[in-house]
Amino acid sequence: MTEDLKSKTAKTASLYFENFTGERPFDLWRSFDKDLAKDLSMFITGQMYARERIPHTTRQLITISALTVLERLEELKLHINAGLNVGCKPREIAEVIFQCGIYGGMPIVNQGLKVLRSTLQERGMWPLGLEPE
Repeated sequence: MTEDLKSKTAKTASLYFENFTGERPFDLWRSFDKDLAKDLSMFITGQMYARERIPHTTRQLITISALTVLERLEELKLHINAGLNVGCKPREIAEVIFQCGIYGGMPIVNQGLKVLRSTLQERGMWPLGLEPE
């Protein structure tokens, strides 16, 4: 493993997951297999998430939409936080979640919005203002 990859992994992990208070997947993986956790983190965070072909905001909105439709609520919370960390606006995230209703149905929209609301509450960003953006 190169120092460059280690550095990119650490930088991207800090950007996305700084101040996240829940259990991160890396922490879970490490509790079972330290070496595999490092390998997974280097690939996912250091190679995939660190790619610069699309902006981090776009990458997180895509991730949020996929996790919403798949109903992966714990991971959704992690990536809503990551999206906010990289500059996604709460209304953009809500719009992405609403868009998922076309393909996944309204129950997943409701679940996703509840995760977004609780995340915003935890971060002191709720309620949203009623003014248009």
